[in-house]
Amino acid sequence: MRNTILSACFAALSLAACDAGQSRRPQGFLPSEPNRLENRALPLPSSPEPATAAALLPVRTEALPVTADRLPETIEDLSPSEFAGPLALAHEEHLYPVDHVARADALRAEGDLSGALTEARRAVHDAGDDFDAEEKALDTLIHLARLSGQKQLAARAYGELARIFPDGPEPLVQQARLLIELGDTEAALRSAEAAIELDPEYPETYQVLGRAHLAAGQLDEAIVRFKQAVHLDPYHGYALNNLGLAYLRSGQDALAAESLAQAAYLLPHVGFVHNNLGLAYERLGRYEEARMAFDTATRLSPRDSKARLNLERVNREARASVDLQALLGGRKDPGCPE
Repeated sequence: MRNTILSACFAALSLAACDAGQSRRPQGFLPSEPNRLENRALPLPSSPEPATAAALLPVRTEALPVTADRLPETIEDLSPSEFAGPLALAHEEHLYPVDHVARADALRAEGDLSGALTEARRAVHDAGDDFDAEEKALDTLIHLARLSGQKQLAARAYGELARIFPDGPEPLVQQARLLIELGDTEAALRSAEAAIELDPEYPETYQVLGRAHLAAGQLDEAIVRFKQAVHLDPYHGYALNNLGLAYLRSGQDALAAESLAQAAYLLPHVGFVHNNLGLAYERLGRYEEARMAFDTATRLSPRDSKARLNLERVNREARASVDLQALLGGRKDPGCPE
Protein backbone atom coordinates (compact mmCIF):
# COMPACT_ATOMS: atom_id res chain seq x y z
CA MET A 1 0.00 0.00 0.00
CA ARG A 2 2.84 2.34 0.87
CA ASN A 3 4.53 1.62 -2.45
CA THR A 4 1.32 2.36 -4.34
CA ILE A 5 0.90 5.77 -2.64
CA LEU A 6 4.56 6.74 -3.28
CA SER A 7 4.25 5.86 -6.97
CA ALA A 8 1.13 8.01 -7.33
CA CYS A 9 2.88 10.98 -5.67
CA PHE A 10 5.90 10.73 -7.96
CA ALA A 11 3.60 10.62 -10.99
CA ALA A 12 1.73 13.75 -9.85
CA LEU A 13 5.00 15.64 -9.28
CA SER A 14 6.24 14.75 -12.76
CA LEU A 15 3.03 16.05 -14.38
CA ALA A 16 3.23 19.30 -12.43
CA ALA A 17 6.85 19.85 -13.50
CA CYS A 18 5.92 19.38 -17.20
CA ASP A 19 3.10 21.96 -16.96
CA ALA A 20 5.38 24.47 -15.25
CA GLY A 21 8.03 23.98 -17.94
CA GLN A 22 5.51 24.75 -20.69
CA SER A 23 4.33 27.91 -18.93
CA ARG A 24 7.94 29.12 -18.48
CA ARG A 25 8.82 28.61 -22.16
CA PRO A 26 10.14 31.90 -23.64
CA GLN A 27 7.52 33.43 -25.89
CA GLY A 28 10.19 34.56 -28.34
CA PHE A 29 10.75 30.97 -29.39
CA LEU A 30 7.11 30.37 -30.24
CA PRO A 31 6.59 30.15 -34.01
CA SER A 32 4.59 32.93 -35.67
CA GLU A 33 1.08 32.24 -36.92
CA PRO A 34 2.12 31.42 -40.54
CA ASN A 35 4.97 29.26 -39.26
CA ARG A 36 2.61 27.41 -36.99
CA LEU A 37 0.53 26.59 -40.04
CA GLU A 38 3.59 25.42 -41.94
CA ASN A 39 4.96 23.42 -39.02
CA ARG A 40 1.66 21.70 -38.36
CA ALA A 41 1.96 18.01 -39.09
CA LEU A 42 -0.30 16.91 -41.93
CA PRO A 43 -2.10 13.60 -41.50
CA LEU A 44 -0.69 10.68 -43.36
CA PRO A 45 -2.57 9.48 -46.45
CA SER A 46 -3.56 6.35 -44.64
CA SER A 47 -5.11 8.36 -41.80
CA PRO A 48 -8.90 8.20 -41.81
CA GLU A 49 -9.09 11.88 -40.62
CA PRO A 50 -9.14 14.32 -43.60
CA ALA A 51 -6.70 17.18 -43.68
CA THR A 52 -8.03 20.59 -42.69
CA ALA A 53 -8.30 23.43 -45.23
CA ALA A 54 -5.90 25.64 -43.26
CA ALA A 55 -3.20 23.03 -43.36
CA LEU A 56 -3.51 22.50 -47.12
CA LEU A 57 -3.46 26.20 -48.14
CA PRO A 58 0.00 27.65 -48.90
CA VAL A 59 1.19 30.63 -46.87
CA ARG A 60 1.15 33.87 -48.94
CA THR A 61 4.43 35.73 -48.78
CA GLU A 62 4.03 38.40 -51.53
CA ALA A 63 3.97 42.09 -50.49
CA LEU A 64 0.67 43.76 -49.81
CA PRO A 65 -0.43 46.39 -52.36
CA VAL A 66 0.51 50.00 -51.61
CA THR A 67 -2.51 51.97 -50.39
CA ALA A 68 -3.01 55.31 -48.70
CA ASP A 69 -2.76 53.55 -45.35
CA ARG A 70 0.35 51.60 -46.31
CA LEU A 71 2.83 54.02 -47.87
CA PRO A 72 6.42 53.17 -48.82
CA GLU A 73 8.96 54.18 -46.22
CA THR A 74 11.39 55.84 -48.64
CA ILE A 75 11.13 57.77 -51.87
CA GLU A 76 13.20 55.10 -53.58
CA ASP A 77 10.32 52.67 -53.08
CA LEU A 78 8.20 54.72 -55.46
CA SER A 79 8.32 54.56 -59.22
CA PRO A 80 8.66 57.94 -61.03
CA SER A 81 4.98 57.89 -61.98
CA GLU A 82 3.92 57.37 -58.37
CA PHE A 83 6.03 60.11 -56.76
CA ALA A 84 4.52 63.46 -57.75
CA GLY A 85 6.59 65.79 -55.58
CA PRO A 86 5.55 68.50 -53.10
CA LEU A 87 2.91 70.17 -55.29
CA ALA A 88 0.78 67.15 -56.09
CA LEU A 89 -1.32 65.49 -53.43
CA ALA A 90 -1.74 61.75 -53.85
CA HIS A 91 -5.10 60.28 -52.96
CA GLU A 92 -7.10 57.10 -53.32
CA GLU A 93 -8.30 56.23 -56.80
CA HIS A 94 -11.89 57.15 -57.57
CA LEU A 95 -14.42 54.75 -59.00
CA TYR A 96 -15.47 57.48 -61.42
CA PRO A 97 -13.79 60.60 -62.89
CA VAL A 98 -13.66 63.58 -60.52
CA ASP A 99 -13.09 67.19 -61.62
CA HIS A 100 -10.90 68.45 -58.76
CA VAL A 101 -10.47 71.88 -60.39
CA ALA A 102 -14.24 72.37 -60.39
CA ARG A 103 -14.32 71.26 -56.76
CA ALA A 104 -11.57 73.77 -55.94
CA ASP A 105 -13.51 76.59 -57.59
CA ALA A 106 -16.67 75.66 -55.68
CA LEU A 107 -14.85 75.55 -52.35
CA ARG A 108 -13.17 78.89 -53.04
CA ALA A 109 -16.58 80.42 -53.76
CA GLU A 110 -17.72 79.11 -50.38
CA GLY A 111 -14.71 80.68 -48.68
CA ASP A 112 -12.91 77.41 -47.95
CA LEU A 113 -9.44 78.23 -49.29
CA SER A 114 -7.78 75.33 -47.46
CA GLY A 115 -10.13 72.80 -49.00
CA ALA A 116 -9.80 74.46 -52.40
CA LEU A 117 -6.01 74.18 -52.21
CA THR A 118 -6.31 70.49 -51.37
CA GLU A 119 -8.50 69.89 -54.42
CA ALA A 120 -6.11 71.88 -56.65
CA ARG A 121 -3.16 69.77 -55.51
CA ARG A 122 -5.18 66.63 -56.20
CA ALA A 123 -5.86 67.97 -59.69
CA VAL A 124 -2.10 68.38 -60.24
CA HIS A 125 -1.61 64.77 -59.16
CA ASP A 126 -4.32 63.47 -61.50
CA ALA A 127 -3.02 65.44 -64.52
CA GLY A 128 -0.15 63.02 -65.06
CA ASP A 129 1.38 63.55 -68.51
CA ASP A 130 -1.53 65.67 -69.75
CA PHE A 131 0.16 69.07 -70.03
CA ASP A 132 -3.09 70.95 -70.67
CA ALA A 133 -4.69 69.48 -67.57
CA GLU A 134 -1.55 70.14 -65.54
CA GLU A 135 -1.41 73.76 -66.72
CA LYS A 136 -5.03 74.30 -65.72
CA ALA A 137 -4.46 72.68 -62.33
CA LEU A 138 -1.29 74.71 -61.70
CA ASP A 139 -2.99 77.97 -62.66
CA THR A 140 -5.75 77.20 -60.17
CA LEU A 141 -3.20 76.25 -57.51
CA ILE A 142 -1.21 79.46 -58.03
CA HIS A 143 -4.30 81.63 -57.76
CA LEU A 144 -5.43 79.92 -54.57
CA ALA A 145 -1.94 79.96 -53.07
CA ARG A 146 -1.69 83.71 -53.65
CA LEU A 147 -5.13 84.28 -52.13
CA SER A 148 -4.19 82.30 -49.03
CA GLY A 149 -0.76 83.96 -48.70
CA GLN A 150 1.23 80.80 -49.44
CA LYS A 151 3.80 82.46 -51.69
CA GLN A 152 6.29 79.61 -51.43
CA LEU A 153 3.73 77.17 -52.79
CA ALA A 154 2.88 79.56 -55.62
CA ALA A 155 6.58 79.97 -56.45
CA ARG A 156 6.98 76.19 -56.68
CA ALA A 157 3.97 76.00 -58.95
CA TYR A 158 5.51 78.61 -61.27
CA GLY A 159 8.67 76.52 -61.33
CA GLU A 160 6.63 73.52 -62.43
CA LEU A 161 5.00 75.61 -65.16
CA ALA A 162 8.46 76.64 -66.35
CA ARG A 163 9.39 72.95 -66.54
CA ILE A 164 6.45 71.89 -68.68
CA PHE A 165 6.67 75.04 -70.86
CA PRO A 166 10.44 75.59 -71.18
CA ASP A 167 10.28 78.10 -74.04
CA GLY A 168 8.50 80.98 -72.30
CA PRO A 169 10.06 83.35 -69.71
CA GLU A 170 6.84 84.43 -67.96
CA PRO A 171 6.64 81.60 -65.35
CA LEU A 172 10.24 82.32 -64.33
CA VAL A 173 9.54 86.06 -64.14
CA GLN A 174 6.55 85.47 -61.87
CA GLN A 175 8.55 83.03 -59.76
CA ALA A 176 11.33 85.60 -59.36
CA ARG A 177 8.81 88.23 -58.19
CA LEU A 178 7.49 85.92 -55.50
CA LEU A 179 10.99 84.95 -54.40
CA ILE A 180 11.87 88.63 -54.00
CA GLU A 181 8.83 89.07 -51.77
CA LEU A 182 9.93 86.02 -49.78
CA GLY A 183 13.41 87.52 -49.33
CA ASP A 184 15.18 84.77 -51.29
CA THR A 185 17.19 87.09 -53.53
CA GLU A 186 19.68 84.43 -54.67
CA ALA A 187 16.93 82.19 -56.01
CA ALA A 188 15.22 85.24 -57.54
CA LEU A 189 18.41 86.17 -59.37
CA ARG A 190 18.72 82.65 -60.76
CA SER A 191 15.12 82.63 -62.00
CA ALA A 192 15.41 86.09 -63.58
CA GLU A 193 18.69 85.27 -65.31
CA ALA A 194 17.19 82.04 -66.66
CA ALA A 195 14.25 84.08 -68.01
CA ILE A 196 16.62 86.45 -69.83
CA GLU A 197 18.29 83.49 -71.52
CA LEU A 198 14.90 82.39 -72.84
CA ASP A 199 13.93 85.84 -74.17
CA PRO A 200 16.58 88.60 -74.08
CA GLU A 201 14.17 91.05 -75.74
CA TYR A 202 11.50 90.86 -73.03
CA PRO A 203 11.75 94.02 -70.88
CA GLU A 204 10.02 92.45 -67.88
CA THR A 205 12.92 90.05 -67.39
CA TYR A 206 15.35 92.97 -66.89
CA GLN A 207 12.84 94.74 -64.65
CA VAL A 208 12.55 91.76 -62.29
CA LEU A 209 16.29 91.11 -62.40
CA GLY A 210 16.87 94.73 -61.45
CA ARG A 211 14.47 94.34 -58.53
CA ALA A 212 16.40 91.30 -57.35
CA HIS A 213 19.68 93.24 -57.49
CA LEU A 214 18.02 96.15 -55.68
CA ALA A 215 16.77 93.83 -52.95
CA ALA A 216 20.28 92.41 -52.61
CA GLY A 217 21.75 95.92 -52.23
CA GLN A 218 23.61 95.69 -55.56
CA LEU A 219 22.78 99.21 -56.75
CA ASP A 220 25.08 99.43 -59.77
CA GLU A 221 23.79 96.14 -61.19
CA ALA A 222 20.21 97.21 -60.49
CA ILE A 223 20.67 100.50 -62.37
CA VAL A 224 22.09 98.68 -65.39
CA ARG A 225 19.16 96.24 -65.52
CA PHE A 226 16.51 98.94 -65.10
CA LYS A 227 18.14 100.95 -67.87
CA GLN A 228 17.94 97.89 -70.12
CA ALA A 229 14.25 97.50 -69.33
CA VAL A 230 13.57 101.17 -70.13
CA HIS A 231 15.61 100.89 -73.34
CA LEU A 232 13.40 98.02 -74.51
CA ASP A 233 10.21 99.74 -73.30
CA PRO A 234 10.54 103.53 -72.83
CA TYR A 235 6.98 103.67 -71.45
CA HIS A 236 7.59 101.13 -68.69
CA GLY A 237 6.58 103.32 -65.76
CA TYR A 238 7.47 100.80 -63.06
CA ALA A 239 10.95 100.28 -64.48
CA LEU A 240 11.43 104.06 -64.48
CA ASN A 241 10.24 104.25 -60.89
CA ASN A 242 12.65 101.53 -59.83
CA LEU A 243 15.47 103.17 -61.75
CA GLY A 244 14.77 106.42 -59.90
CA LEU A 245 14.67 104.56 -56.59
CA ALA A 246 18.04 102.97 -57.31
CA TYR A 247 19.44 106.40 -58.17
CA LEU A 248 18.06 107.76 -54.88
CA ARG A 249 19.70 105.00 -52.86
CA SER A 250 23.00 105.58 -54.62
CA GLY A 251 22.89 109.35 -53.95
CA GLN A 252 22.30 110.44 -57.56
CA ASP A 253 19.40 112.72 -56.73
CA ALA A 254 19.19 114.70 -59.98
CA LEU A 255 19.02 111.52 -62.10
CA ALA A 256 16.49 110.12 -59.64
CA ALA A 257 14.22 113.15 -60.01
CA GLU A 258 14.41 112.91 -63.81
CA SER A 259 13.46 109.21 -63.89
CA LEU A 260 10.77 109.57 -61.23
CA ALA A 261 9.16 112.55 -62.97
CA GLN A 262 8.78 110.39 -66.10
CA ALA A 263 7.39 107.54 -64.00
CA ALA A 264 4.84 109.85 -62.32
CA TYR A 265 3.74 111.09 -65.74
CA LEU A 266 3.21 107.51 -66.97
CA LEU A 267 1.66 106.32 -63.70
CA PRO A 268 -0.35 109.30 -62.49
CA HIS A 269 -2.58 107.22 -60.19
CA VAL A 270 0.16 105.25 -58.37
CA GLY A 271 0.79 106.85 -55.01
CA PHE A 272 4.21 105.48 -54.15
CA VAL A 273 5.69 106.83 -57.39
CA HIS A 274 4.74 110.37 -56.36
CA ASN A 275 6.12 109.74 -52.89
CA ASN A 276 9.49 108.71 -54.37
CA LEU A 277 9.44 111.79 -56.58
CA GLY A 278 8.81 113.96 -53.53
CA LEU A 279 11.88 112.50 -51.81
CA ALA A 280 14.03 113.30 -54.82
CA TYR A 281 12.74 116.91 -54.95
CA GLU A 282 13.28 117.33 -51.21
CA ARG A 283 16.89 116.21 -51.47
CA LEU A 284 17.42 118.72 -54.27
CA GLY A 285 15.98 121.52 -52.13
CA ARG A 286 12.88 121.88 -54.31
CA TYR A 287 10.58 121.89 -51.30
CA GLU A 288 7.42 123.23 -52.87
CA GLU A 289 7.54 120.58 -55.60
CA ALA A 290 8.28 117.99 -52.93
CA ARG A 291 5.25 119.11 -50.91
CA MET A 292 3.03 118.85 -53.98
CA ALA A 293 4.32 115.35 -54.76
CA PHE A 294 3.77 114.16 -51.17
CA ASP A 295 0.30 115.71 -51.16
CA THR A 296 -0.58 113.83 -54.35
CA ALA A 297 0.76 110.58 -52.85
CA THR A 298 -1.39 110.93 -49.71
CA ARG A 299 -4.50 111.67 -51.76
CA LEU A 300 -3.92 108.62 -53.96
CA SER A 301 -2.96 106.36 -51.04
CA PRO A 302 -4.53 107.65 -47.81
CA ARG A 303 -3.18 104.65 -45.86
CA ASP A 304 0.42 105.21 -46.97
CA SER A 305 2.03 106.19 -43.67
CA LYS A 306 5.36 107.03 -45.30
CA ALA A 307 3.85 109.57 -47.65
CA ARG A 308 1.83 111.09 -44.81
CA LEU A 309 4.91 111.45 -42.60
CA ASN A 310 6.89 112.95 -45.47
CA LEU A 311 4.17 115.51 -46.12
CA GLU A 312 3.98 116.43 -42.43
CA ARG A 313 7.74 116.84 -42.27
CA VAL A 314 7.89 119.11 -45.32
CA ASN A 315 4.99 121.22 -44.04
CA ARG A 316 6.63 121.49 -40.63
CA GLU A 317 9.93 122.58 -42.18
CA ALA A 318 8.13 125.09 -44.40
CA ARG A 319 6.40 126.65 -41.38
CA ALA A 320 9.70 126.74 -39.51
CA SER A 321 11.31 128.51 -42.45
CA VAL A 322 8.53 131.11 -42.58
CA ASP A 323 8.81 131.70 -38.82
CA LEU A 324 12.57 132.09 -39.14
CA GLN A 325 12.21 134.66 -41.91
CA ALA A 326 9.72 136.59 -39.83
CA LEU A 327 12.04 136.49 -36.82
CA LEU A 328 15.01 137.73 -38.80
CA GLY A 329 13.00 140.58 -40.26
CA GLY A 330 13.94 139.90 -43.85
CA ARG A 331 17.71 139.74 -43.46
CA LYS A 332 19.40 138.65 -46.63
CA ASP A 333 22.18 136.66 -44.97
CA PRO A 334 21.09 135.47 -41.55
CA GLY A 335 24.12 133.27 -41.20
CA CYS A 336 26.61 136.13 -41.15
CA PRO A 337 27.06 138.70 -38.36
CA GLU A 338 26.27 142.33 -39.03
